[in-house]
Amino acid sequence: MHLGPWTRLALASVATLLASAAAADLGAQSAEAPDSVFARQHYAKWTFRIPMRDGARLFTAVYVPRDASPERRYPIVLTRTPFPVAPYDSTAYPAALGPDRYMLREGYIFAFQEVRGRYLSEGDFENVRPLLPDSVKARAPRATDEATDAYDTIEWLLRHAGGNNGRVGLFGVSYGGYYAGLAAVSGHPAIAATSLQGPVADFFFEDFHHNGALALGSFYAYPVFGVPRGAPTGSHWWLDAFGSVAAHGMADDYFFLLGLGPLRSITDRYYGENVWWREMVAHPTYDDFWRARALPARLTRVTHPTLVVGGWFDAENLWGTLAAYRALRAQNPQAAVSLVMGPFGHRGWAARDVIHSVHGNLYFGDSLETRFQRDVEAPFFRAHLKGDGDGPVGALMFDTGRKAWVRFAHWPSATAVRRDYFLHADGALSAAAPTARSAFVEYVSDPRKPVPARCAGPTIEDGALYHYMSDDQRCFTSRPDVAVFQTDTLREDVTFAGGLTARLTVSTTGTDADFVVKLIDVYPPEEPGHPYQRDTTIRLGGYQQLVRGEIMRGRFRHSFGAPAPLRPNQAAEVTVDLPDVFHTFRTGHRIMVQVQSSWFPLFDRNPQRYVPSIYEADGGDFIAARHRLWVGRDASGSRLQAMILP
Repeated sequence: MHLGPWTRLALASVATLLASAAAADLGAQSAEAPDSVFARQHYAKWTFRIPMRDGARLFTAVYVPRDASPERRYPIVLTRTPFPVAPYDSTAYPAALGPDRYMLREGYIFAFQEVRGRYLSEGDFENVRPLLPDSVKARAPRATDEATDAYDTIEWLLRHAGGNNGRVGLFGVSYGGYYAGLAAVSGHPAIAATSLQGPVADFFFEDFHHNGALALGSFYAYPVFGVPRGAPTGSHWWLDAFGSVAAHGMADDYFFLLGLGPLRSITDRYYGENVWWREMVAHPTYDDFWRARALPARLTRVTHPTLVVGGWFDAENLWGTLAAYRALRAQNPQAAVSLVMGPFGHRGWAARDVIHSVHGNLYFGDSLETRFQRDVEAPFFRAHLKGDGDGPVGALMFDTGRKAWVRFAHWPSATAVRRDYFLHADGALSAAAPTARSAFVEYVSDPRKPVPARCAGPTIEDGALYHYMSDDQRCFTSRPDVAVFQTDTLREDVTFAGGLTARLTVSTTGTDADFVVKLIDVYPPEEPGHPYQRDTTIRLGGYQQLVRGEIMRGRFRHSFGAPAPLRPNQAAEVTVDLPDVFHTFRTGHRIMVQVQSSWFPLFDRNPQRYVPSIYEADGGDFIAARHRLWVGRDASGSRLQAMILP
């Protein structure tokens, strides 16, 4: 088959594309990698088609230590994924095997399974397939979901994977984390430990949406999840559809996606037959379709130790990581639940052989990824699957301002206190409440000229999102459609440690609007650079680092399930919840908040004229509107609420 340039790009960037995350699950790189040589020497490879209770057979690759025997037994680590568990040749080994090379050398039975309907596994695939109610399973013993498939797989492996010690660990990153979470609630008694790492948790609040606003950053991922497979295959059946889309606009996604016009153009030109896109269009609000697929509410009846891992700069599943941790703690008080959050992008903590740990232009230390794998991940599985040592407990959190690890009993820390930062009409940001009775800051938002997501470069990098999460925001402070508020130069360190909530009082001349709130660390002019910057032309003196940002669609201010228009020129309360941060604003820095009403092409454009579904809006619905942020005491002051460590 001839591979055009964009098709080759899709394959070459397999480790960073959401669409090809499977290779990252297995660490697929060069066949000559040292870990591959070690695996070939010390592990026997087997491939099986494991039967499920309804008769469907799921393709599974199993790697067993060559010295496994009745006298020398090893625990099983199971990963279930919608991506390929290649290489399929029984004599070929992936470049890296298992969660990390320390576990590889300590010895485990590693099992990797393609979930139902994907690649060589039989059955029909359903994106974020929901769990069946217990009552349905009781009436229909052959009924299946991802929990029963995991249960049946574990049962089969315990009987057929010779040399196992009867203990099973579950491991999954990103989409694999979703499947690991559903396996964890399967109730199989052999499960002794689970690690959910950057797990998919709810596509209405991450990946494909944020608070119901469509994440256009996932534009290129739809073929992977929405093109039907047909018969089992070891090939990327979705690749032709991906290539035809990726051939347009990847180098300049702002103007390409803006030129497409309303979302209905995407339906007409690209994804009209795409199953997943059609489901998104059919469910523009948070209805039963989304609730049935939400992982956090299903994380119940977990009794074994669980390690949740994520990155502060994860552009895909930061929300899901924190939501999974909170749900596990709240719904399973009998389980030991630990959390690790580092200065990583999506999957960054799983990278191997990293010398300098950086995100974008920011340097955080040396070999932080390796230290996590060696000092946290490997000991966790060793303790609970082999009974050797103590696994990590509590919350190990990286302060992205001080650039240091801090351990807490849980997250957020019990010592954190709430502090309000008020927005003032003169552009100040302070803990002092406004004194003016009625004051506002206003700007005109025009969806035909949306605020870019980045100062330079594409937002969607090789088909995925990454650098914008810590980008320099300097270019936006002078835009007339961005409201800017900042503190005086700090005289002492201020540590944000927990969730953020922006409580805005707004009015608009339109009938709908988005509100984007960004928390920014403004570096002092004398801030030195470092030799590991991605872009050496950017000076860190005066750098405005995005610490956290989030979007909220005004129509959902009361309910994600029951949207309602804004009333023109009438004040309304809009609450924007931002994912947690752990960041110290250092002495000499400033704290900045930017508020705007578009963030493109990271998110789709709000027409600002209310329509029942933005997927069906036409060009005439996109209008400029004047927005006001009310900051006087009559409106109780628009403000950012943060958890602060004293």
